[in-house]
Amino acid sequence: MGYVLREFLERHQVWIYFASVIIGAAFAWAVAGTEQLEAFVNPALALMLFVTFLQVPLRDIGKAFREVRFLTALLAANFVVIPFLVFLLFQFAPTDPLVRLGMVMVLLTPCIDYVVTFSQLGRADARLLLASTPLLLVAQMALLPLYFAAFLGSDASGLVSIGPFLHAFIWLIAIPLALAAQVQFWASRSSVGSRTSDAFGLLPVPSTALVLFLVVAATAPLLGSAVGSALAVLPLYAAFAVVAPMLGWFTARAFRLGAAASRSIAFSSATRNSLVVLPLALAVPGAVPVLPAVIVTQTLVELLSELVYVRLMPLVGRSFETAEQTA
Repeated sequence: MGYVLREFLERHQVWIYFASVIIGAAFAWAVAGTEQLEAFVNPALALMLFVTFLQVPLRDIGKAFREVRFLTALLAANFVVIPFLVFLLFQFAPTDPLVRLGMVMVLLTPCIDYVVTFSQLGRADARLLLASTPLLLVAQMALLPLYFAAFLGSDASGLVSIGPFLHAFIWLIAIPLALAAQVQFWASRSSVGSRTSDAFGLLPVPSTALVLFLVVAATAPLLGSAVGSALAVLPLYAAFAVVAPMLGWFTARAFRLGAAASRSIAFSSATRNSLVVLPLALAVPGAVPVLPAVIVTQTLVELLSELVYVRLMPLVGRSFETAEQTA
């Protein structure tokens, strides 16, 4: 029963996420004071990341690091190729520093949660992506301050402080990862622990839906004056959604990865970490309403794009896959 429910949630997760966004917007319209729900966003994010990390075979992370070509291609795509794409898009971005900060935050941080399930639906090697999520998360948090300086220059120093990043790293990354490791250890030694771990395995999609609901419900009352900013970045996000997976695919092929692994790089290149960086954005002085609007807009474009990716990706590189199977 649990397996059937989990499969149903994963297969229909995009529609579940859209429903969460619509319900969150309707709730914000019908109920006054929903901006106070912002206090619950971080705890919900911590839960989402905990159940995501719980799906990572932490004991096997060392094995993942032996996949040197895959990890090198993954890092090259996300932290060399994609930043170059973002630099090009920046030439057409509004000059508002908050809008540009939002673009840097969301477009230069690869997703570490629902990208795993989307990649699995798109016949990518989700196992490799899953095992590499802690590395991706640590790398992007370490590189974000450098990106701010490179893309924003002197504007970055006045907008961003290190405190919220350290706080987010401890509460959203270190603690959920440590708890996931403890639960996995318990599951390996106890039938009760194993059943508990299996029960948590049902939560990645519902916890992500909860985060989307809270984010939209908390920020919707504040976004009215930021509609212009959201519309200004919409074409740039659409261009990113088209170009990024292609760049990821070609990067993977340059490293001579197989078709399934190449699809994983393509998914990772196209899917961003908007939900995780949102609390960092909200900590920026004067962020509301522009910064959340810029980030949430990318999330909505991305969810629509994932519907296309999961249908087209299995068709990409089919000839390569046939050659691999006959080799």
